[in-house]
This record gives sequence, C-alpha cells and structure tokens, in this order.
Amino acid sequence: MSPAPTDLLHFTERGSGKPLLLVHGLMVTGEMFGAVVEALAARHRVIIPDLRGHGRSRGLPPPYTATQLAADLARLLDHLAIDATAVLGYSHGGAIAQQLVLDYPGLCERLVLVCSYAYNMATWREWVEGHVMPPALQVMGMRRLARLVAGHAAPQLGCERTDWLASLMADQDARAMASAWKAAMAFDSRSRLAEVACPTLVVAAANDQAVPFHHARMLHAGIPGSRLVVIDAADHALIWTHPEELGRLVGDFLGA
Repeated sequence: MSPAPTDLLHFTERGSGKPLLLVHGLMVTGEMFGAVVEALAARHRVIIPDLRGHGRSRGLPPPYTATQLAADLARLLDHLAIDATAVLGYSHGGAIAQQLVLDYPGLCERLVLVCSYAYNMATWREWVEGHVMPPALQVMGMRRLARLVAGHAAPQLGCERTDWLASLMADQDARAMASAWKAAMAFDSRSRLAEVACPTLVVAAANDQAVPFHHARMLHAGIPGSRLVVIDAADHALIWTHPEELGRLVGDFLGA
C-alpha cells in the first residue's frame, strides 16, 4: 500500500457498511463525535476527519475557506475510493458539508445538518460576535477562551464533559482558529440552497443560542424537500446532552 499523501486530512474510521462522513465545527476536532460514533458505526463505515488547521490536521496551511475545506474532504473520499457517501455536518461543519454538496454534488447521497446555518452573520448580534472573536482569540489565547466558552455549557454538560471540551478547544492553534473564524464569517450559501438535490435532514436545538433557530428555518425553507426536526430542551451542545436522540434521528434518516 502506498503511503497517504502528506497534504491529506488526518482521519479515523469506525464500523462498516455504507459510508458516513462526519464534519466537525470550529475550534474542535473529529473527537467531538465520540458520543454518537458507536451508534452510527453499528450500521455505517464512519469516516471522521480533522479539518484543515484543526487537531491532527493543523499542519495543513491556510486558507480555511469553505471551498478549500470541502476540496480537502473530496480529496479524502477519493483517497478512500468512496464514490458517494452520506454526510453529517455539525455547526460550522454543516456549512462545509453544504459546500461539499454544492461543489461535488455527486459525492453526497444524503445530508444531515445539525445546529448549522447558511449564513452566520444574519443578525446584528451575530455580526458583532463574529468580528469580536478573532481578536479575542489572539489576545486571550486558546486556553483562556476555551474555559470561557466551555463554561457557558457547564450546567448542561457537567464538570467532566466541560473540562474535556475546554481541553479539546485549548489544544488548537489560536492563529489558525482566528483565520478559520474569519473564513467562517464569509460563508454564505443562501443563494444556492435550492441546488441541494440530495435528501436533507435539518436538526435544530430549541434553546440554541450559538446558532439560533432562525438558521434552521432558513435551511429548511431553502433546501427543496428537506425535513426539519427540533430537539426540545436542547442547546448547541445537544450532541453531548442528547446523543441517543440525535443518533436515533440520524440512523432513521439514513436508513430510510
């Protein structure tokens, strides 16, 4: 077997069956899916990459645009000889998943967008938060910012999970994350949502403050034939607070 290309994303695999690509969000890694991997891998070959600039793919240089990150995923699938796959994107990972579908429509058989968006600068609050975060990353550093961000989720996650999340975020490179955040602010798929032709499930959390519900409505309204499911009493951390429900929703949709 020839060695993997040096510019290939780092990835792990679990399970067997039809492929399922999991795409993580900003400032974390593929490890974020640990709570649902076992359930998904029971019926799927689950591929879990670290996006460019994140985790064990941090050595890959900018840009961190959605176009580049989607191209990285397409290259990974080609390396694995996967012609088509289901794709699940979480938070900003959902934006990258949309870009993958739009740029490489034949690669995606089914699409799941969890706590995600088409355009994350849609309100004044989002615009302010988006422009404050990159300099905050540079000034505070990843460790302090990670404790602050993870601390907001502590009441829902508990101490052990909160500490783990803070550690995962703190391990990222602040300069790369600031660049990735700026690239995320530039993402805007609103005018192209109607081009998404594969069956699509949009999952929203009723109490999501990071990606409020109006984003899920926008995705659902824009993607033809999409299905929208709202998980009550959940917020942006639903993958850890409601893993069984999320796993069941995704499994039923992929098996439909």
